[in-house]
Formats: sequence, C-alpha cells, structure tokens
Amino acid sequence: MDKDAGRQDDRFISPESRDEDRALDYTLRPRHLSEFIGRDKIKESLNVFIAAAKMRAEPLDHVLLYGPPGLGKTTLALIIANEMDVGLRSTSGPAIERPGDLAAILTNLEPNSVLFIDEIHRLNRAVEEILYPAMEDFQLDLVIGKGPSARTLKLDLPKFTLIGATTRAGLITSPLRGRFGIVHNFEFYDVDNLKTIVARSAGILGVNISSEGAYEIAGRSRGTPRIANRVLRRVRDYAMVRADGAIDRDVAQQGLEMLEIDESGLDDADRRLLLAIIEKFDGGPVGVETIAASISEERDTIEDVHEPYLIQSGFLNRTPRGRIATRLAYDHLGIIPKNKGQQELL
Repeated sequence: MDKDAGRQDDRFISPESRDEDRALDYTLRPRHLSEFIGRDKIKESLNVFIAAAKMRAEPLDHVLLYGPPGLGKTTLALIIANEMDVGLRSTSGPAIERPGDLAAILTNLEPNSVLFIDEIHRLNRAVEEILYPAMEDFQLDLVIGKGPSARTLKLDLPKFTLIGATTRAGLITSPLRGRFGIVHNFEFYDVDNLKTIVARSAGILGVNISSEGAYEIAGRSRGTPRIANRVLRRVRDYAMVRADGAIDRDVAQQGLEMLEIDESGLDDADRRLLLAIIEKFDGGPVGVETIAASISEERDTIEDVHEPYLIQSGFLNRTPRGRIATRLAYDHLGIIPKNKGQQELL
C-alpha cells in the first residue's frame, strides 16, 4: 500500500481496525480478470496481450498503471501474475534506495515472473538508470571499482515483466515511461460499477445488504473501490450495533452520517480544505503550499488524495495562479460569495 493510499484509508477507519481491514482487503481482491469489475477496455486488451505472451512462451511486456490511489492498480498487478501463472515480487520506489537494492531484487527473480513497483515515480535517478538495460535487454550493468580502475560488468537477468504503478504519472521521466509497452490510465469508477463492487464485497463478508443500501454506499465512495470497501465495513459495524445487522438505504445513510461523509462523498477533511479556500483566501486563487499550511496537511496528500476527486467533481479548479473554489463548492457548503468581484469570478 502506498503512503497516500494509507492516508486516504486512515480518514475512514480507527487504528484498532486497520490490521483487520488490511487482511480483509486481500480477501476482497479479485484474482482473475473475469472477477475484476469495470475497466472493460483495459481487461479486453490485457486478455489479448496475456494470451499472445503465453502462446509465445514469453513474459508479458512491461506495464505502467497510473491514476489516483485506491482504483485497483495493485489488484490488477496481482491479477496479471495470476493470469500469466507466474510469481509476483512486490516492492515500492522509496524502498529501493541504492542500485544494489535493485540488483539484488532483479537477480533473484524467477524466469518470466512479475516485478511490481508501487510509487515508481519515486525511484531515484541512479536506481532508475540501472533499470533501463534491465527492462530493454534483461541485462544488469554494474560498475565495479572507482576511478581509472573502474570497470563495467554485465550480468544476464531472467526475463521478467515489470509492472509500475503511480499516482503521479507526470513525475515519471520520459526515458522510463518510453520503456513500458503497455500503459493504462485508471479513472474514477461510476456509481453502477461501484454498486456491483459493494454488493460483491458484502457477499464475501456475509453482510445482508439491499440494492438501495449498496447504491447509497457506492454513491458516497468518491468513485474509489478501496473507499467503498472501507465504508461498507464501517457501515456494517454500525448496522450490527444500531440496527439488526442488515443494511438498507436508511441504515446506510445513518452510518455514512456517523462517518461524516456527505451525499457528494466529501468528508470532513475535504470540507475543511474547501472552507479554507473560501473563508481564508476569498475563494482563491491560492497556492497549494498555503492551503496545506492553513489546514495542517501535507502538500502531497492534498494533491494525491483530495484534489483529483474535488477537481473531477467540479468543486475545485487548478489554475497557474493557484486553486479556486467553484460555484458548486459555495452552493454545496451553503455559502454566499461575499463581494461582487467574487461573484463575477464564479
């Protein structure tokens, strides 16, 4: 799990529930493309690419998956390894600190296996340069010694598939991006697909949920399956304590109100961000560093967790001068613009 996804999850669950939820996350994950809900175009193309690779008895070409956290990038990496009938080795960009760390991982891979690197945009440049020949030629270039006596040693690597995942595709260098043969962008889910995911997860967890209850949870889950599953488990807890254990529309609404998730899927942190822009900075434009300082939040969390959904939902605009709260944000929070200039801007 990447750190931004972890921050996003922590907003919905208490510390004592996290270990249980992480175990349940693994249980709820689909294992095959046929079980993966939504992403029909991605599944169709991957079915073709995987079948062709297996017919040639070769590893699948390298895959880059990018998009906001919680949309299924890690799950799809697991599915690809299962569909290829090969092993999966997982790591993350920040965990590979030195070229030697990457060399140790690459030399211990099984033939045709999958190497999954989460947060691949956070690889340092020295490590990234080691990765280029490994991806292209399945060779590892190691420099032995220093100064005039230094020499390069080439090691042959077993053929493998690299799957990189990132929430910040713009931070991936062009040389690295160009070495991926398959690139897929993950966008937010629509409510109907999320409803199907909630219903599937409820069945696995043994939760009695109505169609209306599943729809209510799906509609407030920010287009994100991971959040939908987290919210389902918290509403399940509410239903067990305050209702008869079954989740209908009313119980779902009451549980979501307890979690302070409104009808648009915004939680308290989202509303604080919008309120800061509107009340402290007259609706913007205001820089992200200023916003972060004003609500005691990290810039990366704002950019990776909050902004993608707020921008796509029309609550926030990102301009060269800074962030601006939209008319929809004012209306949603029940705030009337203070001055004529602000009204004209909106």
